[in-house]
Amino acid sequence: MTNRTQPLSELLGTAAAHAAPVVRGIADDSLAAPTPCSEYDVRALLNHLFHVVVNFQALAAKQPADFSTTPDHLSDPDWRARFEAETAKLVEAWAAPGAEEGTSGGMGLPARTVGAMVLLDLTVHIWDLTQATGRSFEPDPAVVETLAELVEQMAPTARKMNVFGDAVEAPEGASAFEALLAATGRNPPAVGTAA
Repeated sequence: MTNRTQPLSELLGTAAAHAAPVVRGIADDSLAAPTPCSEYDVRALLNHLFHVVVNFQALAAKQPADFSTTPDHLSDPDWRARFEAETAKLVEAWAAPGAEEGTSGGMGLPARTVGAMVLLDLTVHIWDLTQATGRSFEPDPAVVETLAELVEQMAPTARKMNVFGDAVEAPEGASAFEALLAATGRNPPAVGTAA
């Protein structure tokens, strides 16, 4: 993958730093708002993202992860602060010696690919949340560069598994992030505007 010289933990740290203010700024009265992910409202998408962040800590340590059920992480009144704490643990987990080596957990995929998968969620779903709550979001270019290659590599499988929607055509002159969003089935002209 691109950016092999940059540790995943650094990329995840950058993504987490961009994600934290978005999550912190989500008002309780926005939790029922629809998101670009048709099966999720804001609350459900936050719970999904929480669950991914927690489970990918285990995958970094080559431990099994359980995606069978998603707990209600937002039942904790301090969920915004806890999200930041969990993303910090995620960064720490992927900074551990050997985290990027070999294969990860029960997925049977290269560990770096697995780490890039959580990087994708922590970037694209944060965009989804900004669209649902009327804000804008632009991730770090190094993060986008890493994710573009991951999406190209995994898109056919991800579409079969309904992880990505069908790709849409990026507008002429689209930024690298807009092209990435289009590849995951999102509407890139909506970047910077509410969905």
